[in-house]
Amino acid sequence: MNLYYKLSIMMGMVVVLSNYLVQFPIKQFGLSEILTYGAFSYPVTFLITDLANRAYGKFVARKVVYIGFIIGILLTLFVSTNFSDIISVRIAVGSGVAFFIAQNLDVQVFDKLRKKSWYIAPLVSSSIGSLADTFLFFSIAFYSTGIPWVTLAFGDLAVKLIITMLMLIPFRLLLKRIKEYSENSVSKA
Repeated sequence: MNLYYKLSIMMGMVVVLSNYLVQFPIKQFGLSEILTYGAFSYPVTFLITDLANRAYGKFVARKVVYIGFIIGILLTLFVSTNFSDIISVRIAVGSGVAFFIAQNLDVQVFDKLRKKSWYIAPLVSSSIGSLADTFLFFSIAFYSTGIPWVTLAFGDLAVKLIITMLMLIPFRLLLKRIKEYSENSVSKA
C-alpha cells in the first residue's frame, strides 16, 4: 500500500481515537479539571502531517489531511457521537473545525520553514497547529456547558506542546525512511 494511503488512514484513526478519548478527564492526581486523555494521542496527527509534508510536499500533505479529516469525521459520527447529547455533537463539530484549520495551518507553516534545520519546521508548525486546534476545539465543544473548558484547554495544550517536542524523536528517526519510501513509490509509478 502506498505511503500516502497509509498516512491518510493513520490520520483518520488517530482523529477518531482522540475524539473518543477527549471525553474522559484524567481523574488521577486531581487533573480532572485540567486534562483529558485525548491530549496524549492527538499530537500524533501533526507528526503524520509533517512526515507527509517532508516526503511529498504541501499539496500531498493537504490531501492526507483531507482524507484523514473525512475518515476521522465519518467514523467519529458513527462511533462516538451520541446525537441525543448536544455535547457529543459539539465535540464532533469542534473536532472537525479545529482539525481542518489547525492541520492546514501546520502544512502551510511547515512548508514555509522546510529549508531550515530539520527540527524547526515540525516544531514550529506543530506548536502553532496545536495552539489553534486546542482553543478552537475546546471553545466550540465546551463553551457555556459548565465544563471547565479554559483550564482543560490550557492543560491539553501543555501536554500537546510537550508531546510535540517528544515527536521530534520519531520524526528524526523516520526522516530517512520516509524519504526512501516516497522516492521508491514515485519511481515505481
